Amino acid sequence: MVKVRIGAVVSEFNYDITHMMLELAKEHAKFLDSEITKVIAVPGVFDMPLAIKNLLERDEIDAVVTIGAVIEGATAHDEIVIQHASRKITDLSLDYNKPVALGISGPKMTRLEAHQRIDFGKKAVEAAVKMFDRLQ
Repeated sequence: MVKVRIGAVVSEFNYDITHMMLELAKEHAKFLDSEITKVIAVPGVFDMPLAIKNLLERDEIDAVVTIGAVIEGATAHDEIVIQHASRKITDLSLDYNKPVALGISGPKMTRLEAHQRIDFGKKAVEAAVKMFDRLQ
């Protein structure tokens, strides 16, 4: 297995949760003999596509993981955010022919449920490394 160089895009919104997700992602990358070599923090999940594109354009990045927590609010805002962000994330992966793994929890999730799902960061790294290896 080749050491995969991973870029991470992390939402600052709900940072108490996303910070823990990022730390688990970094640990799991090391466990898989890979490395998160670049982290870009963005205001929120909706803001991720431009940072993902920036990372995908770099030759020294093999794959990207996205880390965020979209918590339910008083409106359907959480559903709109995750729907549009996940669609664009998929498009960027196809456009650049590199894995972009979805490590975003939500929508329709409480803060407590978000804390219980911090392993989504780890799962995103797992998916990115597997996809990179399988496409070689």
